[in-house]
This record gives sequence, C-alpha cells and structure tokens, in this order.
Amino acid sequence: MGYINPYPYILFILIFPFTGNKSLLIILGFFLGLCVDIFSDSGGVHAAASVFIAYLRPLLLKFSFGVSYEFNTIKLNKADVGARLTYISAAVLLHHLVLFAMEIFNTSHIMLVLKSTLFSSIFTIVVLFCITLLFSRKN
Repeated sequence: MGYINPYPYILFILIFPFTGNKSLLIILGFFLGLCVDIFSDSGGVHAAASVFIAYLRPLLLKFSFGVSYEFNTIKLNKADVGARLTYISAAVLLHHLVLFAMEIFNTSHIMLVLKSTLFSSIFTIVVLFCITLLFSRKN
C-alpha cells in the first residue's frame, strides 16, 4: 500500500558486537546502506540513515540497557524482553524517521513522513523482533 516497507538490514547494525570498533561500525553501516541504495535506486538515503543509527547506537544502548551497557555485560539474546524491544524500537524509529524525511524532503508533506515512519517502523520492529527470537539460542 506504499506505507509499509520493512527494512531488516538494520539488524546488522543493531547486533554488531557491543565491544567492537565503533568507527568500523559506522563505515560498515555506510556500505550496507549504500548497497541497499544501489539496488533500490534511492540516492543515498539508506546510507545516511544507517550511518545515523550506527553513530547513535551507544546512546541507544545506554538508554535501553542502562548500567549493563557501561559494564559491557549485555547479551542481546539473553536481555530482558522490554529492554530488547526498547532498543530495537528506538533504533528503528530513528532510522525510519531520517530515511523518510530525507526521501521526501519537503516540510509540507510532514504527515506523509510521519505516516510512513509509523507504519514501516511497526512492521520492521515486528520482523526484527521475530528474527531475534528465531535465532536466539535457548540454554
């Protein structure tokens, strides 16, 4: 219907090792978004949105997991469901808001940006949460 477009590729940015090199993550996020841009002919908006959430990921982790992030004791597959949902939701909403704002790039269409962001974010959050549940190991 034009409003629901899931973007599961951002899961790579979300599950990148928390103790990994942050500059490498930003560079990999750029190339990941650039690959999506090349195949969808979208002019760099996916690369910009991917770099944005890769840059803000430490803040999102601190917001979602609190003290556990500061002591590097986070395991995403073992984290509380609420914290995991908060982390994924915040990242997806920010990614989609930047993506659709840059794609439409017109303040007179702000409702279209918000509607696209909301519907695509809900669907992407559901898809990403199902993927993380599907590939999490049970001990």
